[in-house]
Amino acid sequence: MSVKIRLQRHGKKGKPFYWVVVADARSKRDGRYLEKIGTYNPNTNPATLKIDVDNAVNWLQNGAQPTDTARNLLSEVGAMLKNHLINGVHKGALKEEEVETKFEAWLADKASRNTINIEKISKAKADKKVKILAAEKEVSEKRKADAEAAMAEKEAAAEQAASDAVAEEAVPEAVAEEAASEPVAEEAAPEAVSEEAASEPVAEEAAPEAPVEEAAPEVDDKAE
Repeated sequence: MSVKIRLQRHGKKGKPFYWVVVADARSKRDGRYLEKIGTYNPNTNPATLKIDVDNAVNWLQNGAQPTDTARNLLSEVGAMLKNHLINGVHKGALKEEEVETKFEAWLADKASRNTINIEKISKAKADKKVKILAAEKEVSEKRKADAEAAMAEKEAAAEQAASDAVAEEAVPEAVAEEAASEPVAEEAAPEAVSEEAASEPVAEEAAPEAPVEEAAPEVDDKAE
């Protein structure tokens, strides 16, 4: 029987997660399987991968063929490396104790690299969060400034309207005061005319005296 190691899809639409299963190559993709050896969840960051390495290596040693995607996942956890080291023991190239030594060294290096990657991802998340908060703060401050500007404009318009109303009320009062002052001026005008008329007869009476004074010398000349 041809056996494959492959992924079986589960989860909701748009958020799938997968089982890593060993199944008959003739069975349907999501059909019956022989054994579940792990899970893979790509929805987390980084992706979550859990595989029973020893069980996977055992199936590989018995001839199970992984699909391309399953092979990549098995390589990620070191199952393909351990299978290669065991094959080296079968060929006499390695000793059995060297398999575990080399595999443990690989796991330590892998863990170190994973830690670095996780730190990078965490830093990227933190930086992104800071940027988002800064952008939200900027938007909030802009909204506040716009609201304050609108309120100031509204208050200025109200003050202008009140000032215009006061000015409109002051115009009739000024007109009334001007109208009240006009009769006083008219009454003062006849008085000035009467005074001028009264002074005219005095001037006329004073005018004949001048000829009398001028005629007096003529009488003196005749007496001589």
